[in-house]
Amino acid sequence: MTTLLSQLQPSAEDVLQAAHRLKGMAHRTPVLRSSTADELLGVQLFFKCENLQRTGAFKFRGAFNALSQFSDEQRERGVITFSAGNHAQAIALAARLLDMPALILMPEDAPTSKMAATRQYGAQVATYNPVTEDREAICQRLAMERGMTLVPPSEHPHVIAGQGTAALELLEEVPRLDYLFVGVGGGGQLAGSLLAAKAVAPLCRVYGVEPEAGNDGQQSLRAGHIVRIPFPRSTIADGAQAQALGPLTFDIIQREAEGIVTASDPQLVQAMRFFAERMKIVVEPTGALAFAGAQHAGLDIRGARVGIIISGGNVDLPRYARFLAD
Repeated sequence: MTTLLSQLQPSAEDVLQAAHRLKGMAHRTPVLRSSTADELLGVQLFFKCENLQRTGAFKFRGAFNALSQFSDEQRERGVITFSAGNHAQAIALAARLLDMPALILMPEDAPTSKMAATRQYGAQVATYNPVTEDREAICQRLAMERGMTLVPPSEHPHVIAGQGTAALELLEEVPRLDYLFVGVGGGGQLAGSLLAAKAVAPLCRVYGVEPEAGNDGQQSLRAGHIVRIPFPRSTIADGAQAQALGPLTFDIIQREAEGIVTASDPQLVQAMRFFAERMKIVVEPTGALAFAGAQHAGLDIRGARVGIIISGGNVDLPRYARFLAD
């Protein structure tokens, strides 16, 4: 299944179908406003709060959309994936809701809270060294040995379609957006958001935002082909520590995106502090990418209506406290 599906390009219609599939399962998260943020940037900002989604991040949308389309045989054998945390929790919960086994391969330095939550949702967790070991190769081997179906965090048409439903909801609720900013790790959410915009808001200009220390997507767009970088261990945005986009996500992003900009770690901390102080919400570093990018990328968006997807809010509390205190 994984091999065949990996060759299929998702479409805007797939995002619409995913939204129907997720109705009653995923939260329709709120869209918040902040007059202070509007004045700061000179725009009208609309924050889609996926930090308030089930499992604390947008990833549940793609996970449930993918697993709900398993055959009976696949459900019996279960699902396997690799993730630093948010996709792990999403797959674990979706598998529990659909009554199937789940095995999650997580980096040994993944945030403690994310690893604990993944286990609490009922999944089996195995760890690997992200610097010296190839997570995809390990997952492929385990999938073959156990007969499980691999559902990667981004490079899967059903995952991309499901992840695009957050942007779909925002664009339906807030018409006539001029810009949409979306964080980028593996590129699934950006690819899905681009498909959603194509379906319901074709005039909206969509930008991806990567951590400055992990800008493989930005480099790929500039080069015109997929660029693979060393593991970006230095960024605090652990959910965006990707080395390369996949063929599915890159094709959509190259074709549809206005571009990819970056945000530095200090800018992410600044955004997290703003969310905590002024909007009273907890946002993880990766979840702050879109707002930080809109604020600091140097794009002339003054006077525009701007959508921001806050992708998640899963962060270890001691680490979060240090970010806000520094």
